Amino acid sequence: MTVIWRKMAALVAAVLLLTLCGCSRNQREEHHTIVAPEFVPLTTIREDQPNIYLIVKNLDSNYWQVIIDAVRDTGYDLNCNVFYSGTYSEVDWTEQSKLLDEARDSGADAVIISPDDSVNLAGKISEIYRCGIPVILVDTIANTEDFSICYMTDNYMAGQQAADEMIRSLFENGYGDADKVLIGIQVGSTSSQTINERLAGFYQAWYDSAPDSWEICNEILCNDGEIGIAEDCAEELFDKYDLTGVFAPNNGSTVGFARVIEERELHDMVLVGFDYSDEVRQLVESDEYIASTLLQRQYDMGSLALESALEFIDGEETELKFVDTGVIVVNSSDLNSPEVCDAIARN
Repeated sequence: MTVIWRKMAALVAAVLLLTLCGCSRNQREEHHTIVAPEFVPLTTIREDQPNIYLIVKNLDSNYWQVIIDAVRDTGYDLNCNVFYSGTYSEVDWTEQSKLLDEARDSGADAVIISPDDSVNLAGKISEIYRCGIPVILVDTIANTEDFSICYMTDNYMAGQQAADEMIRSLFENGYGDADKVLIGIQVGSTSSQTINERLAGFYQAWYDSAPDSWEICNEILCNDGEIGIAEDCAEELFDKYDLTGVFAPNNGSTVGFARVIEERELHDMVLVGFDYSDEVRQLVESDEYIASTLLQRQYDMGSLALESALEFIDGEETELKFVDTGVIVVNSSDLNSPEVCDAIARN
């Protein structure tokens, strides 16, 4: 296979496989939507302050809790009313759609949201925006131009950085150009543009730089954003394939891999994931495991989103639609660097 064809095949595979993936382990339970809770205040509510409504993807996730904390802190600093809610799974976009309606009907002056589904929520986001309510996106883009601004990671570039880190880790741990290497992948959603872009970036950089004998497993599993299913998917991949490393383009998938790697004591397994959950932190900080993670700046996403919401409420305009908040690669060799320490402290 020529290099050009391999690159094209990689990018096509990144799209096609996401339409087919799924965790087939027998004990996987069918996903049941949990009704999103009503909005509750994050700040002290005063009648003379603007009302900001925050909708997150997963109320049980450490990653999203950081964003909630950032919006709360900034809301207190800037004297506004902040209410929040969200879903319990990153695929429950219908519940987010209901929350958007509730925010509008409750008199929201602005909405901050990270959409569970970039495609299916696009129409509702556009509807809210066209009502004259500023809509600020965080972490994940929607397939519409009807939003005010988006604070997120440049996900394609982050995927490339993840592939570069995987390749570096493999070489550093003794794998050579002629060695057989197989990388397994699971994802949290098939409809998240964030995950699709990270996966495409990973494939592109992998086939640009990895030796020809190093391969990515043809089967990608999907856990629907649920940690228990992510563990099942990890178990299934480890049982079916002789994997050298695993890549997880989102927090829940990373947690699933990390838990099973530690449970099975897979000391030679190379893990590259996203975010800094307690599970991945234990592996990164341990001398017994090989783990790296891309730490996003989600606190900055939340804080900047709240600041922008107030600016848009005041009638300010901007031609800027996207702000890349950046990522930092965290591994055992740079844990004590000032930049990493600062990023970890804020997240």
